[in-house]
Amino acid sequence: MKVLRALWGYVGDKMNISVEQLSRDNISERFNERQVDQQVINQFVEAIDECEFERYAPGDSKVNMSKVYNTAMTAIEHVEKYLLLLLLFVFVPISSHAVSKAEADSSYISGNYQLAVKQYKQILEQGVCAELYYNLGNAYYRTDDFTQAIIAYERALRLSPADGDIKHNLQMARSKTVDKITPESELFFVTWYHAFINLLSANGWAYLSLGSLTLTIVLMLLYLFSNPLWIRKLGFFGGIASLFVFVLAIIFAWQQQSKLSTHNEAIITVSAVSIKSAPSEGGKDIFLLHEGTKVSITDDTMNEWKEIRISDGKKGWIEADKMEII
Repeated sequence: MKVLRALWGYVGDKMNISVEQLSRDNISERFNERQVDQQVINQFVEAIDECEFERYAPGDSKVNMSKVYNTAMTAIEHVEKYLLLLLLFVFVPISSHAVSKAEADSSYISGNYQLAVKQYKQILEQGVCAELYYNLGNAYYRTDDFTQAIIAYERALRLSPADGDIKHNLQMARSKTVDKITPESELFFVTWYHAFINLLSANGWAYLSLGSLTLTIVLMLLYLFSNPLWIRKLGFFGGIASLFVFVLAIIFAWQQQSKLSTHNEAIITVSAVSIKSAPSEGGKDIFLLHEGTKVSITDDTMNEWKEIRISDGKKGWIEADKMEII
């Protein structure tokens, strides 16, 4: 019967298997794998049974054919509707919760800072960038959550160490914290060196290295194949200078990338915590730190306790859940 063959063909096409391999049992099994409702499966199987029965049923063949046709079409419609609803159930929630940066910016501009925080964090789950962390820090700052603002600004600064706006806002957020720690003094050329490295991000130094390498090759070609003496001198000395820049840029790019991949800094996230002389509750209290203070992790070998150092040189132990890694 044509209707019966059509039903078998429909199932074979939907399940992507040959009709010869189909049976009533594996139809149910395949529909169950697609999470089709059992009632819909039963209707479809009953339609197949109806077709088989009507092949040998007595009476008017035209009436029988019309009845079989209607039963088959109803079964197919139910399956199609259920699969469509299942598809919508899977994909619509994902797209409906997708948030754009423009929407998050709009929430911030309209003064809905809590919503802006939520939206910026959701966007950051898809991929990090300095601008998003900076905006997240601004939203936290507006809600007076200065600790989380500091964490966001610090993460933004790691990605864009030369950004003046990030540095300024980070300093503003730090001014709201309790601890005012005077950093250890360092030699002036060390300070200059760190400032020079932070002029560009890891990607910025990498691009500079590629550009200087290209320039080195061009200048060397000028030196080798040019006739005028002044062009050869330009190619020779310019090539040496650009090669030197290339080497420095590679070193600085590597150092910046090392800073990005090494998470050895954290921010205190509790109102106040006693720093211990040993990694245990029984350790002696050495000094007190408050929420928002930045620390460097010097010993990360234990899970529950970390040895930390603050910028004035003091060291001690703190419980890991009292701070958040930058």
